[in-house]
Amino acid sequence: MRYNVVSGAKEILNKSEYLVKNPEKNKNNWNKVFGNNNKINLELGMGRGSFIIEMALQNPQINYIGLELDISQTATAIKNIRDRRIPNLRFINADASLLANFFGKEIDTIYLTFSEPWPKRQDEKKRFTHINYLKIYDRIFKKNKHIILKTDNKILFASSLESLSSYWYTFDKVSLDLHRDERNIKNIMTDFEKEYFKEKRNIYYLDATFKN
Repeated sequence: MRYNVVSGAKEILNKSEYLVKNPEKNKNNWNKVFGNNNKINLELGMGRGSFIIEMALQNPQINYIGLELDISQTATAIKNIRDRRIPNLRFINADASLLANFFGKEIDTIYLTFSEPWPKRQDEKKRFTHINYLKIYDRIFKKNKHIILKTDNKILFASSLESLSSYWYTFDKVSLDLHRDERNIKNIMTDFEKEYFKEKRNIYYLDATFKN
């Protein structure tokens, strides 16, 4: 799926109350951003935001942050909120490698939904489940570590199972065909996933934890 370049994306971001413009200034103080001490769940590579927006709407008792590097996709996510009021939702337009600059030990769950798979071996360090990223996540997880991943890419899924298990995560749920197993796994589809569902692609899923 390709995303269109959004005209005036920078202006859309600057005017939005949902975008946190200087996230590094809120490190260790995200409870003040949301005005409560509820759990904070983070999606990396949120794309147009359909997943994180719906999660926030369905779970008002949890705070959600969507991070996206691409400015046009972030602008589209903001536009997709329309006139809805979602106080438990914020966006960050930044690179995921900078996460430790934005958060202290404040995050409860990380969602990796159809992340760039980087299938070539020389690019594997760019995968969000590579050990380099897992070490970054160690610095922002509040207590127990919790990662949920969805992908249509076998290479990313296999490497994620390997890297997470090597890092002493355990798997609470694993599915090789998420849509067949949805009766046992609550699922909200992303924009990519909606297209893949039409194409009858298998969606791979894992729910991994490391309890301290």
